[in-house]
Amino acid sequence: MINVIIVDDEPLALDVLETYIEKIPDINLITKCSNALEANAALKEHDVDLMFLDIQMPQLTGVDFLRTLQKPPKVIFTTAYANYAVEGFELNAVDYLLKPISLDRFMKAVNKAQEQISLEKNEGGAPSAVVQDSKSEDFIFVKADKKLIKVNYADIVYIEGLKDYVIIRLNSNRIITLQTMKSLEAKLPNTIFKRIHRSYIVNIKKIQAVQGNMVEVIEKNVPKHIPIGKNYREELLNIVNKNRL
Repeated sequence: MINVIIVDDEPLALDVLETYIEKIPDINLITKCSNALEANAALKEHDVDLMFLDIQMPQLTGVDFLRTLQKPPKVIFTTAYANYAVEGFELNAVDYLLKPISLDRFMKAVNKAQEQISLEKNEGGAPSAVVQDSKSEDFIFVKADKKLIKVNYADIVYIEGLKDYVIIRLNSNRIITLQTMKSLEAKLPNTIFKRIHRSYIVNIKKIQAVQGNMVEVIEKNVPKHIPIGKNYREELLNIVNKNRL
């Protein structure tokens, strides 16, 4: 989970970024700040990984504020003025977003920040332990409907990818969350879940039958047939044959 703060003197800009953040899993918005002084206090009080920082603000600009920080978090600049881009990157900003900011451009910047933060933590040896712990549990938390929802592995029948979203199909309902199949697959234990298609991950324990290029599971008491991708067929059949009488 990445802790973030937003620093912007425009209420509308704060609301837009907050809305975007709520759509993305693994990001926790700590607070919104309207100026550099509030942001400085937030950085002292909280452990912040990433800061969305406006440049044109009263009293102290975002650029000048960043220069005052000895150990700043990762920064994504947000501004309506393109002429600050070079100066922003000279300060090692992760990215530079021009207002109005679209969701897809926002997501690209966040993905870049997540990669940098992950690499730095891996060098320190911490994140691998986090991944190990999460995969040893029998549940996962996913972000949906503006909250983190606990999902037990045993309740997951299969997972379906749909562009930038994934649909987690449960025994009784479904959960839609904004993330990629690749990122979710990496978080799930491969002893329980197997990618069988570019758009599908299935709970191995929920497989009722394999016939031809289809897997049968039971979703809400109704048989559901899921296609097996050509590139995933051999690995799936190896699992089936190991448990075959």
